[in-house]
Amino acid sequence: MNDLGSVDLVVIGGGVNGAGIARDAAGRGLAVIMCEKGDLAEGTSSRSGKLIHGGLRYLEYFEFRLVREALIEREVLLRAAPHIVWPMRFVLPHSPEQRPAWLVRLGLFLYDHLGGREQLPGCRRINLRTSPEGQAIKDEFKLAFEYSDCWVDDARLVVLNAIDAAQRGAKIMVRTAATSARRMDGVWQVEFHDRDGETHRVRAKALVNAAGPWVEDVISGVAGSNSARRVRLVKGSHIIVRKFWDGPQAYLLQNHDKRVIFVNPYQGNYALIGTTDVPYEGRAEDVAIAQDEIDYLLAAVNRYARAQLTHGDIVSSFSGVRPLYDDKTANPSAVTRDYEFDVEGTPPMLSVFGGKITTYRKLAEQALQKLRPFFPAMGGDWTATGTLPGGDMEGGNFGSFFADLGLRHPWLPADVVFHYARLYGTRANKIIDGARSIEDLGTYFGCTLYAAEVRYLKDHEWARSADDILLRRTKYGLNREHINVQALEKMV
Repeated sequence: MNDLGSVDLVVIGGGVNGAGIARDAAGRGLAVIMCEKGDLAEGTSSRSGKLIHGGLRYLEYFEFRLVREALIEREVLLRAAPHIVWPMRFVLPHSPEQRPAWLVRLGLFLYDHLGGREQLPGCRRINLRTSPEGQAIKDEFKLAFEYSDCWVDDARLVVLNAIDAAQRGAKIMVRTAATSARRMDGVWQVEFHDRDGETHRVRAKALVNAAGPWVEDVISGVAGSNSARRVRLVKGSHIIVRKFWDGPQAYLLQNHDKRVIFVNPYQGNYALIGTTDVPYEGRAEDVAIAQDEIDYLLAAVNRYARAQLTHGDIVSSFSGVRPLYDDKTANPSAVTRDYEFDVEGTPPMLSVFGGKITTYRKLAEQALQKLRPFFPAMGGDWTATGTLPGGDMEGGNFGSFFADLGLRHPWLPADVVFHYARLYGTRANKIIDGARSIEDLGTYFGCTLYAAEVRYLKDHEWARSADDILLRRTKYGLNREHINVQALEKMV
C-alpha cells in the first residue's frame, strides 16, 4: 500500500471536466490529485464533434442561458489556446421543408449577439449558385447562410488542462482507478488501484466525481452513496471520409427529421461527419457505431452534396457516449446539454452531471464555487483570463507564431513545423530542444513523427502506449498504415 498522505481534493475522471476542475482547483492553491482509470480523454472527451460552439440548434429548445454561456466561452477558449482552437465558417444550405428562412435568420441574429461576439465575423447570406461554397451542393439548393464557430482538438484540450494542473502542483494519475472512497474521521479515505497492481491511499477533504458516463458507478460503487440526479446516456457517432469539396469552410446540413449534421474539414484531406443522437444502454466502454447510424449520416450528406458518398468512402468512424443530465425529455436530441451538480454530505462529494466540451471551463469554475464553503481560504476565479499551455503566443496570433517557428528552425520541414505549432504551440521548443538538424530528432516513425516528439509525450503528457500517441495526443491513427507502430510501441 502506497500512502499518498493528505490533499484537499481528489478528482475522479480524466476527461475534460475532471481535468478542467483539477486545473482550476490547483490554480486556487488547493492540493489536488486527479485519477483516470484509462488514458486522459480516452472516453467521451476524445470522441466529440471537435467543435467549440454555442449550439445553434439549442435555441429551438429555448436554452438561451446555455447558448449565451457557450458563446462567451467560445471567445475565452479562442484566446486561451489559439494553437488548438481556431475559427471555422459554417455554411448552412437552406432547406425550406425543415425551417423557414426567416426562422434561420432570426436564430443566426441571436447567435451573433447573445454572447458578445468580438473575434469572429458575423453571419451572411450566400447565393449557392454563384459562390464557391455552393460548388459542392446540388443545384436544387439556392440559398445558404454562413456563420462562425470554432474548431478544437478535443483530446489535446484535456491534456493541456492536465499539464496546467500539474504545473500548478496537482498530481495526475493515469491508468489508476478509484476503487473505494469512504468517509472516515471527517475526511475521505480514497483507494486507487493502478495497472501495475499497486494500491494507493490518500486522505482528502473533498471528492469530485467527474467520471462522465460512469458518474453513477462512482456514486454507488466507489463511494457507496446515492443521488437523486441521473445521467442519460446518448450515443453520438461520426464517420470520416476523404474531403469532397474545395475550401476551408464546413457545412451544417438540416436533415429530414430537423436534426442537423456537421460536415467539417478534418486533418487536412479528410471530412468529419456527425453526429447521431441515439439512446444508449450498456457499458460505455463497448460503444460502437451501428449500421443504421452510418446509413443515416450518409443519407444526410447525400441529400445535399453533388458527390454521393457510399460505405466504401468511409475511412474510419468513432462513437462516444454523452453523459447528459436526465431532464426526462423523450427526444434524445432535445435532452439538455446543460450541466448540474450534486453536492452531498460532509466531507463533501461533488458529482457532475451533463455538460459539453465548450462549457467545461465554466463548469469547472462553478464546481469550485460550490466547494468554496468547504475551502474558504482558496483563491478566487482565475481561468477566464489564463492561457492554456502553449497558448502564450504573442497577441494570440497563431499565423505569426507558426511563421516565426519556421524561421527559427529553417532545417525543419514545413509540415513538421506546422504539426509542432498546432499541437504544442510555444511548448514545441521542448520537443526541438537544441536540435540542429532533422537527424537530431531521432528515429523516424512515419508522417511527421520522430523520437523527440514521442519522448516528449512520454515525459510530459502521460503517454504510455502507441494508441495514446496515435489516437489522442496526435491524430496519426488516421494514417496508421504509414506509421511503424511496432517500433513506436517499443519506444513507448
